[in-house]
Amino acid sequence: QVQLVESGGGLVEPGGSLTLSCAASGSSFSTFAMNWYRQAPGKGRELVAGITSDGGHTNYSDSVKGRFTISRDNANNTAYLQMNNLRSEDTAVYSCNAKRRRGRVVDTYWGQGTQVTVSS
Repeated sequence: QVQLVESGGGLVEPGGSLTLSCAASGSSFSTFAMNWYRQAPGKGRELVAGITSDGGHTNYSDSVKGRFTISRDNANNTAYLQMNNLRSEDTAVYSCNAKRRRGRVVDTYWGQGTQVTVSS
């Protein structure tokens, strides 16, 4: 069982920056790939960024590429999403997700989400 707790959301002006954190409980954090998703009002959930369990590979949606950076600290069981040059369309609830495969079994866990609002 893994519990995920996001923090770092808030209100920021367009062009500003925020860093989201996702703190994980348990000793198996380094076996999970970590992902950040977001969901804006009236829209579906969007995968924003992902990072492999060892941090060696990352991927981003086209909408955030070049502005957001995902990273992780396996020693401290935490994943991050650095968000720069924020736009109004980045306004959403951001949730972190931990995922791993064990043979045919897929373990996946979600945090409760943190609100990011980009507005002047």
